[in-house]
Amino acid sequence: MVLFSADVERAARFYESIGFVEKFRTPTQGEPIHVDVELGGYRIGIASIASTRDDHGLHPVEQGERAAVVLWTDDVPAALTWLRSAGVAVVKEPEPWLGRLLIAWVADPDGHPIQLVQSLDATAES
Repeated sequence: MVLFSADVERAARFYESIGFVEKFRTPTQGEPIHVDVELGGYRIGIASIASTRDDHGLHPVEQGERAAVVLWTDDVPAALTWLRSAGVAVVKEPEPWLGRLLIAWVADPDGHPIQLVQSLDATAES
């Protein structure tokens, strides 16, 4: 997954602050146009909107809910409390879904939704 960002450095710092580890950056010095971060084998690319347009000839959507990052956790309420205390914008408080999941939503600095998901059913796959 690649998220388009108006400020790649800010977005990378945000994801690092919630536990992701930087795995790739270009250029290695100065303002980055692309950074990859990873958490538990889940890798996210963060690409500059301008670079995506200028270097690749694409037309990324710059605003709105254009993609969602999904993070599974064993405790959505605790994760949400921790994120809230770190200043992350809470979009939607936890609520059950399908009778077997607990889901909450937060947003990254570019407005990409992040879905926090917890299985309420011990037999459900995550």
